[in-house]
Amino acid sequence: MEMKLFESKSVSVSQIVHLGRTYSSPFLNFKNIIGVKFSPQICACKGIVLKVTCASTSDNTYLPEKAIGSIGQGKLSLSYRINGTNGTSSRLYCSDNRVLHAFDDEYGGVIVDPERLPANPNAFVSVLHASLSHWKKTGKKGVWLKLPVERSELVPIAVKEGFQYHHAERGYLMLTYWIPEGPCMLPDNASHQVGVGGFVVNEKNEVLVVQEKHCAAASVGLWKIPTGFVLESEEIFSGAIREVKEETGIHTEFVEVIAFRHAHNVAFEKSDLFFICMLRPLSTQIIIDDLEIQAAKWMPLVDFVEQPLIQEDCMFKKIIDICIARLGEHYCGLSAHKMVSKFDGKLSSLYYNVVQNQDFNCGAS
Repeated sequence: MEMKLFESKSVSVSQIVHLGRTYSSPFLNFKNIIGVKFSPQICACKGIVLKVTCASTSDNTYLPEKAIGSIGQGKLSLSYRINGTNGTSSRLYCSDNRVLHAFDDEYGGVIVDPERLPANPNAFVSVLHASLSHWKKTGKKGVWLKLPVERSELVPIAVKEGFQYHHAERGYLMLTYWIPEGPCMLPDNASHQVGVGGFVVNEKNEVLVVQEKHCAAASVGLWKIPTGFVLESEEIFSGAIREVKEETGIHTEFVEVIAFRHAHNVAFEKSDLFFICMLRPLSTQIIIDDLEIQAAKWMPLVDFVEQPLIQEDCMFKKIIDICIARLGEHYCGLSAHKMVSKFDGKLSSLYYNVVQNQDFNCGAS
């Protein structure tokens, strides 16, 4: 926010209004209606776009350059814009007129701009309260308030105002507020975590297996397929390829999703989707990730299946049976097909199987 002068000078405007309190300033109190002297040390009033165009004389007397305001009865009426709304007033009340910078969402709510939050917590209190009142009057529904970790001092203020936790990431906390009466219609946080496992078999009918450094006591000594979690904005098959490469150094290409498991109350009461992907090896030399992996090797498929823990666990055994059936082309998994839907116009992957003929040869073979 700047006040632009005839001499191509720029000075910050501030302390005209501070935290909702109206202060006397050279703009608001005049003895001379022709010229006004004021100190250049006036700073910005956040949330308000205020422009005053002036001309300066040789004795540093600043004169209005055009009629953006009128001087009369000891007061100057200034033209200002608050969040896109123009108006004139002989008094400037930040607490009454300001609202948080926000964007409309497609469901009748608003998303607060996290990069334009008031710098002062006290200012945030008054502006947040005024914003909720404004959004209620204008018929808004849900409010999304994203607070970066460096603004964590604002969290108690928002909670006291009625905001609720929605979710958190490393760098921020998301809070929500439902304005209308009745139950909140905002969607809950993500309910699932997504994991992948890479079933990699080479031409010698050997399975790529690992032993993890950190595992449950029951899994100590178990040779298992490489597994991990899918990253944000990562395809299921891409996650499987990445995890295999990170844990073993083996390059692979995706064949099919063989099966997936759905479980509940796995981690912090969240559900879990785990996709088993068949991958084709493109390299053979193993280079282990010694942060996570104790050992890795190519293991004969027969030896892998005969491990006691696999034989004793019905789910493990079923997964291996399905993978063996796929190797023998007696089973078709799901291959990924890129498509664009008119609903959102975005490119996405649809997973389905393609049976080309009655020999049951899968289309992705």
